[in-house]
Amino acid sequence: MKATFIRESLPQQMAGNIPEEIHEFFRRFATQGFDIWLVGAGVRALLMDQLMVNPDFTTNATPQEMQKLFPDSFYDNTFGTVGIPQKIVRGGDEREEVFEVTTYRTEHGYSDKRRPDKVVWGKTLEEDLSRRDFTINAMVIGLDKNQKSKIKKQKLLLVDPFNGRGDLEKKLVRAVGEASERFQEDALRMMRAIRIGTQLKFTIEEKTLAAIQTNAQLLEHVSRERVRGELLKILASDQPADGVLLLRASGLLQYIVPEMLAMQGVKQIGHHIYDVWTHAIESLRGCPSKDPIIRLATLLHDIGKPKTAQPRDGKEVTFYGHEVVGARMVKDMAERLRFSRKEIERLTTLVRWHMFAYDTQMTDAAIRRFIRRVGVDNINDMMMLRVGDRVGGGSKSTSWRLRELQQRIGEQLYEPLTVKDLKIDGHDVMKLVGIKPGPEVGKILNKLFEEVIEDTRKNEREYLLKRTEELHKNSNN
Repeated sequence: MKATFIRESLPQQMAGNIPEEIHEFFRRFATQGFDIWLVGAGVRALLMDQLMVNPDFTTNATPQEMQKLFPDSFYDNTFGTVGIPQKIVRGGDEREEVFEVTTYRTEHGYSDKRRPDKVVWGKTLEEDLSRRDFTINAMVIGLDKNQKSKIKKQKLLLVDPFNGRGDLEKKLVRAVGEASERFQEDALRMMRAIRIGTQLKFTIEEKTLAAIQTNAQLLEHVSRERVRGELLKILASDQPADGVLLLRASGLLQYIVPEMLAMQGVKQIGHHIYDVWTHAIESLRGCPSKDPIIRLATLLHDIGKPKTAQPRDGKEVTFYGHEVVGARMVKDMAERLRFSRKEIERLTTLVRWHMFAYDTQMTDAAIRRFIRRVGVDNINDMMMLRVGDRVGGGSKSTSWRLRELQQRIGEQLYEPLTVKDLKIDGHDVMKLVGIKPGPEVGKILNKLFEEVIEDTRKNEREYLLKRTEELHKNSNN
């Protein structure tokens, strides 16, 4: 794709949608003789009449020159990006936002397929835009220096070298220049193409998609943290299921969560109308939560089924213990993608216990045990997963049983559900029976809690102290 560097005046109505803080930002650079351009997602948002969030800029000023111009700015990387705090006023409310401004640059060599071996400050806007990933990200808006009026009245220019505006109108994600070259420079761009397409509900341009399929294995060179970040952004979009389908179609999924591919074509019985793979996709589509961790757990809740599939009576297939196997698989996947310890715990808990069942004969104690297994903080998440699971199985999003269970869970949330809810604590135990901090204190408290979770009337201080003495005495006999 050849750059044409179309420059056209930005319509006054669009220019009027740019916040005054950005106009002032432009003027601040211009008065010192520097070029400054709004670039990337901010331009896309403006052209699509959407809210502009966290705008990025590019300039011919070096980081050192920007820091002289903005003494409160900060600069701590090798890629020429300077953070410049700005006061933003909206509806009478004032807040601080950081504008990120990057010096024009050219990049040389990508031996690790992740980052340039060498970065050199560029001299022109043209060479800076030529190194960018997608046409819709290679457009800029800035002051028209050819206008002879005063700076405050200068018009704004849209510079669009690769017809990004045309691709916006066509709803296409297209690589700048040769797609394979862009992806070999930074393999994460392949996931970004899927993520941007998913977020904007755009199609990946044919040659760009073919280049992703050809270069998919390069994703192995990208840090797992960066891969995880793009995956979560895809899952947090309005079309997460379509994003996962694109990851599979592009060949990228096998380098992210290869375990999922084994789910394809695995048939199910009973109320299920889809194979395991399609069920997972439709469960994700039906999950009402916007939390990407809950969505990921919903997508992967049956990931253990292929490994546990067993024929029965020559026709039916069972998946006994798939939730246990699945929890281990999800833990391995999450550790591989460098999820946080808390995120790993949430994911594995949701997958491990998603096979819960309810009937009206369940006691309140059984409901409390269920809450304890899942964790109070995870109960609502589990309900969101179950809704997705139902939809993915071809059922309605809820049922009278699920509604009744939710009601009973709500009633039990006011009852003791953890050791911390006991009306005595470790200090009481140590003082009463004369022992020092150690395992015995925890054992006594856990035994007391097991009694209380069965019968919450026992959570009375007098009773608990009496039982503490009895438990300590029995442990010494």
